[in-house]
Amino acid sequence: MNKVIKSIIFAALAAFIAFGAVACKKSEQAAPANTDAAPQEAAPLYVGTNAEFEPFEYLDNGEIVGFDIDLINEIGKLIGREIVIKNIAFDGLLPAMQQRKLDIVIAGMTANDERRKSVNFSTPYFVSKQAMLVDKDNKDITVFDNLPGHKVGVVLGYTGDVIVTEIEGVDVQRYNGSSEAVMALKAKKVDAVVIDYEPAKNYAKYNDTLKLLETDLAQEEYSIAIPKDEPELLEQINKALQTLKDNGTYDALIQKYFDK
Repeated sequence: MNKVIKSIIFAALAAFIAFGAVACKKSEQAAPANTDAAPQEAAPLYVGTNAEFEPFEYLDNGEIVGFDIDLINEIGKLIGREIVIKNIAFDGLLPAMQQRKLDIVIAGMTANDERRKSVNFSTPYFVSKQAMLVDKDNKDITVFDNLPGHKVGVVLGYTGDVIVTEIEGVDVQRYNGSSEAVMALKAKKVDAVVIDYEPAKNYAKYNDTLKLLETDLAQEEYSIAIPKDEPELLEQINKALQTLKDNGTYDALIQKYFDK
């Protein structure tokens, strides 16, 4: 084969290869997207709570249940997020959220000014107040003014802790959970326990040696805590809360967990 023929053949072959590459590229560009691909699922929502606060959150045969748990699961359905519950000591909940170990917190938490400095809160979903538990035979303590001179059990970081600490002359005994404080009361290690009304009512209901003392002290609003830099999540949760109140789900949960 002479040089002229070789040159013609090589030129033709190069042109064929170049044309094929261009055609292949155009075919790839023109190919439609795969519309059958599954949409990307939203990440789970890691929710912190403290399962020591019946009927809001508590353990039942090892499972975390309660009003708050049902409520956040209903919210999760509305905003399209799987709910993953994490049980943490109450005073560790907000630090864990700020360290991004949690996405939100629901734990019968009061939306007070001090906490608002570091987190945002949803619209309130429950209004509560403080109450006292004492031994059924206790005649010395009937109101908060009787607490000075006595040992009083509270839960670390709860509203009761804040209130009782401010009362002069009280020997404050702090516990990590309501059940620990109530056990101390039943063992006569403390003379009274100050906790939120609904949990106190439950403890009195199931312990005939205890007496519930109702008060009007420290009415407070429970809200869901959300990081400051998550305004979209805050808006989604607030909308979901309103939807649950409008469609009757919220009222059904109230009837399920509280005697009204």
